[in-house]
Amino acid sequence: MKELIFYTRRQCGLCDEAKLTINLLRDDFPFELIERDIEEMDEWTERFGLMIPVAEMDGEILQYGQIDLFTMSKRLHEKTR
Repeated sequence: MKELIFYTRRQCGLCDEAKLTINLLRDDFPFELIERDIEEMDEWTERFGLMIPVAEMDGEILQYGQIDLFTMSKRLHEKTR
């Protein structure tokens, strides 16, 4: 099963919305959701600090910032078929 890595941080409204969107897609696409708080590692903070939330699969960023259902669905379809 593929892993979708979701970079986030506490008290991030966009992150909360993105997580809801990603969870809606779990019924249609088989993936394991791995949530990472960017504040736990300096490397993540430097890489994703201005981009969060970030959804990544197989080392490729699927979408970041404003994560929407249509775009994520299309990207997950490409990555999981």
